[in-house]
Amino acid sequence: MAMNLILGWVDNHLVHVLSPNIYRNTSEALESFDYITSNGNFSFTEKITVKYAGAAAMYFVSKNLKKKYNIMDERAALYEAAETWVNALDGRDFLGGSKPNLGDLAVFGVLRPIRYLRSGRDMVEHTRIGDWYTRMENAVGESARIKA
Repeated sequence: MAMNLILGWVDNHLVHVLSPNIYRNTSEALESFDYITSNGNFSFTEKITVKYAGAAAMYFVSKNLKKKYNIMDERAALYEAAETWVNALDGRDFLGGSKPNLGDLAVFGVLRPIRYLRSGRDMVEHTRIGDWYTRMENAVGESARIKA
């Protein structure tokens, strides 16, 4: 698969599947804002405002994105994207073969922020992407993300 096709798929498909998943319902929308409010430099009042107003706004934005990109079932679309990626690996550890290439890094970069949210946990539990994701974590190293 040509690299331009991979990067185009990441930019024009994979990224559009994420928002409808991480903001799928109020509990998942709130979960997504926990990191921001836990690690940001906000006063107590600002934390509450950002968490709840942000989660509510993104919940509604995600519904519009779902409609715009004709996503009928958020999780099914996420699982299908994960399986599409695993199929593209064609039995290799990475798209790049024995080590990650730009395609691996692009997909990993998009999926990494959601991996430990409910949507990311569901994706790993219900698709074959988990082994590749673990290999990528080992190859890339620990995230610079501040642990909550």
